[in-house]
Amino acid sequence: MKTQAPAIHKGRKYQQVLDGARQIFMRDGFEGASVDDIARTAGVSKATLYKYFSDKRVLFMEMARIECGQQAQSLVDEVDFDAPVGRVLEQIGRGFLRIVLSDFGKRIFRICVAESDRFPELGRRFYESGPGAMRAGMIGFLTCAIQRGQLQIDDLELAADQFPELCRADLFPRLVFGLSDEFTEAEIDRVVKGAVQTFLARYAA
Repeated sequence: MKTQAPAIHKGRKYQQVLDGARQIFMRDGFEGASVDDIARTAGVSKATLYKYFSDKRVLFMEMARIECGQQAQSLVDEVDFDAPVGRVLEQIGRGFLRIVLSDFGKRIFRICVAESDRFPELGRRFYESGPGAMRAGMIGFLTCAIQRGQLQIDDLELAADQFPELCRADLFPRLVFGLSDEFTEAEIDRVVKGAVQTFLARYAA
C-alpha cells in the first residue's frame, strides 16, 4: 500500500538543495550525512533548506525519486521499441544494468537496505520510484509484445520480475558484496544475452 508523499515546497533554490544533498548522501550515506554539510555544499542556509524539506528523510527520498526518474527516462529514450523483441530486451537489459551497476545505483541500494529497519518508508519510496517503475514499464512493454504476437505470457507480473533478475545474475551480487567495482562490456554482454535467450526460451510465441 502506498503511503502519502510528504509535503515538499519547491522554489528558486529547490534544485540547488537537491544537488548538494546528492553529493553528500552519495559521499557519506544517509546516517553519516549532516544537514550542515548538505546546506554548505548547496550554498544555502539551514533555514533555506528546511523551507523546502522538513527533514533529512524527506530530502533523501526526493533526491532518490528525482534521480531514479531521470535514469528511468534515459533508459526509455535509448530503447527502440519498434525493433524485434529480442533486440528490445537486450537494450532494456543493458540500460537496466547501466543504472544498477552505476555508483549511484550501488550506493542508493546500500543506503535503503541499511536504513530499512529504522525508516521503512525510505525503502518503499525507493522501490516506487526505481524498481517499481521498472516493473510497471516492463509490464507495459510485455503487454504490447503479446498483442503483437511476439510473446506468450500467462503471468505478466512474474515475467516482468524475472527479466531484470536474469540481467543481474553474477554481476549484481559481486557489486554489492564488494567483489567487483567495474565490469567489462564483455561481461555485461554475456549476462544480458544469456538473460534474453533464457527469457525468450520460456516466453517466445
